Amino acid sequence: MYKDLLILFVIAFSPVLAMAQTTGNKAAQTAPYKVIFDITSGDTAAHKTVIRQLKGISQTRPDAKLEVAIYSDALGMVLKDKSIIADAIQELSSNKKASFKVCAATMKRNNVDKTQLIAGVDIVPDAIYEIVSRQQEGWGYIKVAQ
Repeated sequence: MYKDLLILFVIAFSPVLAMAQTTGNKAAQTAPYKVIFDITSGDTAAHKTVIRQLKGISQTRPDAKLEVAIYSDALGMVLKDKSIIADAIQELSSNKKASFKVCAATMKRNNVDKTQLIAGVDIVPDAIYEIVSRQQEGWGYIKVAQ
């Protein structure tokens, strides 16, 4: 008897569950796609990884808002004379596919001024504050690590 009642319940509510799942998937597809990447690593493999992730997301979600917060040992990734991904940074920022924000405090500690930065890189007073602000605005968060 309970088995019959359970089967009847599942049959009766299957269309409702299917519609709820479909509606949820549509909402996920139409929700704004906003992600901030946090990178502190000086490892060039991590620099390449974040570029690969940005390019992949921007190809599948052209409407995505993507930002990279750069500080600590990652400073070299945005310096003209040290970066191995300078061309990719310039391409992504000029095409408005992603923005790159470097920490002014990190620059100051390392005696770096804005003339040493790759074109397309913006300066923020504090990268951690930038990350927290984006999270409060509903952005997703990805820690890039190698």
